Amino acid sequence: MTDKITPCIWYDLGQARAAAEFYMSLGLPDSRIDGVHASPSDNPSTREGEELVVEFTLAGRSFMGLNGGPIFPQTEAVSFQIYTDDQAETDRLWDAIVSNGGQESQCGWCKDRWGVNWQITPKRLMAFYNDKNPARAKAAFEAMMTMRKIDIARLEAAADAVG
Repeated sequence: MTDKITPCIWYDLGQARAAAEFYMSLGLPDSRIDGVHASPSDNPSTREGEELVVEFTLAGRSFMGLNGGPIFPQTEAVSFQIYTDDQAETDRLWDAIVSNGGQESQCGWCKDRWGVNWQITPKRLMAFYNDKNPARAKAAFEAMMTMRKIDIARLEAAADAVG
């Protein structure tokens, strides 16, 4: 790990490596598994020699997956946002997460099969927040609030309908 701050994601026992391998399959640039470390001694979640920590880089950011057990499940209080360039990338990432045992939520949010929350967010959606016409920004935002996966064409249509 080289980042000064590295998020540690708590997984149920034995799931950290599977999650990291799945994240690598998303095809985000500069992503890799950096190391898998066994527990040096028995602890409340793992026995000596079992996988305890998986270090990985996802889109250039360092993460650590901890095989901590079922004590602390994931919540929506923390999510990872992926900014997408277009609808094809939005669809690809959303579909990969949801079709691999994940679940859809609202407004571009989805949850992977390990309970980790993701926001698949087109850059175009964020650009509406800087639109010089507040009515366009409001219309795009209100359209987004009705969606699960973000549909850029629907955002554009809503904004264009008001000017």
